[in-house]
Amino acid sequence: MLETCVAELLEAPDAKLVIERAQAILADEEQRRRAFREWLCDDLKAEFINGEVIMHSPVKRRHLDASKCLENLLQNFVLLNNLGVVDSEKALIGLTRNDYEPDICYWNSETADSFEDDQVEHPAPDLIIEILSKSTTGRDRGIKFEDYAAHGVREYWMIDPVRKSVEQYQLNEATMGFAVVAVLYVNDTLSSLTVNGFEIPVLAIFDKQTNLDTLRRLLTKPA
Repeated sequence: MLETCVAELLEAPDAKLVIERAQAILADEEQRRRAFREWLCDDLKAEFINGEVIMHSPVKRRHLDASKCLENLLQNFVLLNNLGVVDSEKALIGLTRNDYEPDICYWNSETADSFEDDQVEHPAPDLIIEILSKSTTGRDRGIKFEDYAAHGVREYWMIDPVRKSVEQYQLNEATMGFAVVAVLYVNDTLSSLTVNGFEIPVLAIFDKQTNLDTLRRLLTKPA
């Protein structure tokens, strides 16, 4: 896809002018991105996407519950099996052009071992999980879907707390785009492609008792 866009641009007679204009816009954007990072503080959730600061409003209870339930399972499993690091919301993911704060993300142990105590910006995770809401769905399915794949995120989940479903995607390295693996519902089982041994009932994301039962099982099951 990238090669096609470049080839089409280079065929245009005004290609040099277009490139120079794009470079000027991107240089200005990078200055605003630096200002955004200096402005961003612990009590705000905001992202910098294609030159714009995107502020996040408070989410509904079902969004919070799904996020906490899933993070609870993933975090404990990864810690127990020494598989890397799991973070939520305030971990800043710095990609080529944009800065994101995904709902949940996971890095393997090789990448996580390079993290430092004062680190603010993080590289693309192996797994990113976004909890869909009315205000974020467009970006989660649009710019983030494309950007995460283009930067090598190996697995992407979109959790819908209304429909109680999980969309699971895997990176196609040949095209650097996501391919759908499965769309799962509460009677299905979710198995991670990047977190070795992490397998849970989808219902555990949405039901607290099932979450607790699943946590007990994960804590006694080796990866």
